[in-house]
Amino acid sequence: MPKPESQNRRFRRAFVLLKTLVSFHPGLFAVSMAGAAVFAVCTVASSWALRWVIDEVIVTRFATGVISVKRIAATFGLLVGLSLIRAVGVVIRRTWAGKAQWRTAESLTAQVVDALVDQPVSWHRQQSTGDLITRAGVDCEASVAVLAPLPYASSVVLMMVIAATGLISTDIWLGIAASSVFPLLVLLNVMYQRRVDRWFDLAQDELGSLSAAVHESFEGVTVVKAFGAELQETNRLATIASRVKVARIEAIKLRSLFEAGLDFVPNLTNICLVVGGSFRVRSGDLSVGELASCIYMFTLLVFPLRLIGYAFSEMPRSQSGFARLRSLLDQDILPDPRRKINESGDGLTMTDVSVGHALDKDVLAGVSASFKIGSITAIVGYTGSGKTTLLHAMAGLIEVSSGSISGSPDGTALVFQEPFIVGSSVLDNITMGHEYRDDEVTRAIEIAEAQFLFELPSGLLTIVGERGVGLSGGQRQRLALARAVITSPKVLLLDDTTSALDPLTESKVMGNLRRELGETTVIAVSSRPSIIALSDEVIFVANGGLVDQRPHQELLLCSAPYRQLMQAYEQDREEA
Repeated sequence: MPKPESQNRRFRRAFVLLKTLVSFHPGLFAVSMAGAAVFAVCTVASSWALRWVIDEVIVTRFATGVISVKRIAATFGLLVGLSLIRAVGVVIRRTWAGKAQWRTAESLTAQVVDALVDQPVSWHRQQSTGDLITRAGVDCEASVAVLAPLPYASSVVLMMVIAATGLISTDIWLGIAASSVFPLLVLLNVMYQRRVDRWFDLAQDELGSLSAAVHESFEGVTVVKAFGAELQETNRLATIASRVKVARIEAIKLRSLFEAGLDFVPNLTNICLVVGGSFRVRSGDLSVGELASCIYMFTLLVFPLRLIGYAFSEMPRSQSGFARLRSLLDQDILPDPRRKINESGDGLTMTDVSVGHALDKDVLAGVSASFKIGSITAIVGYTGSGKTTLLHAMAGLIEVSSGSISGSPDGTALVFQEPFIVGSSVLDNITMGHEYRDDEVTRAIEIAEAQFLFELPSGLLTIVGERGVGLSGGQRQRLALARAVITSPKVLLLDDTTSALDPLTESKVMGNLRRELGETTVIAVSSRPSIIALSDEVIFVANGGLVDQRPHQELLLCSAPYRQLMQAYEQDREEA
């Protein structure tokens, strides 16, 4: 069971939360508070007006049997005027409170999204996608949930102060009895938050874990289905969901008790006012109008007191969501590895580079190589030798632990072996939101040998499903290649990009790249002998380093391990 939090720390968390949320749009919040103040003053004033009407109009009418038209008109005007002003206050309070809440949610979400965008790819690889989605969505919504009832809660506090002052000035004993409800409510809230905070914290954390697990399950649905692991996956998700359920149920139990107390305390106080006030009226210490005013005031306060309780009950959930957001926003923005790539107008050069996905464990060490402008170089090596890792370092996706890379960080395009396709139109997937002429789009498609895109039902406006559902592996690869080519990159990195293509199409693609991208340095990770043979040079990596860099035929003659690897590739191709 999570440990309870100290009272001082709880108050500090609440203060920081409210201060931060209000600071996003203080003007909207101030207007809402002004409307709430108008509502509070008019509510209290209506009880005073009721006292005047009873004592000066109704009681006088029963005592004398007559009443003037002027007094009736004054009564009507007073009550209607107060009601109209109060209604205006309600409209202002609700309208601007809603604006403040959702604009704050928008600003907070934008802040979270900016923080996610600013972090480099290496940071994102260490995070759970589902958990990040939860923080940008559910946690943001939870954080601002306390804002909506806050102006109303503040008006209730103002009503309490004015009402307590008025009650004590009217009758000190009834005033003390009525005012005693306020510290009781504060005590009730302190007891509630002390017990419920930990459950809301746990629920938000487990909700993030559930979101991450569900996202992972959907990502791997093909594997789950292929290996018949539906039952195991269902049980795994059910276990996490049950932890969310337990935390939520415990929080709801405490909230139910708290809200029952919010009903009980004001209603009990109202009964005490009626009983005690009747004795005060009979003794002549209090008029009927004054007693009616006191009872009416508390009747008006019963529902608002529930609203202030609602604000208090929302606070733990908002604090939990906000704490998760702060843990994300307070993280330092890691340096972008691309900024560490030195700008160079002469192809790409690596000098004594060591790199790995974990900075304390290098996959490759001491790699030095150069790639000339307009050349095509193949990177070849055994499985797990670090070929893709090296390519990612050239693209600036991961940081090198030592050495330096010189190239074109803003002019480098990388095509992954498993390309990501956005669930939008084909054209959107090629342009990625940038503006290109029609002839530029056509040229990129032709270089990638992706003319089949024009033959789709709606041509380039055809909507492809998420991750390219409806397209084959080879079609997705060519679509991704067209997306890279259209940027006119100075350095084009291909991570086994043609692995799903037939030899003829593969040969056409490589010929197009050489002919149409004469000023582009092409570096391709490949296990296809045809690609390797078409390359100007080959980099052979093995045993944690670069073994050699030279043309394919020369490597076959001087390197036995490379020759054995090529024979294995060729044998595999023939068997396939």
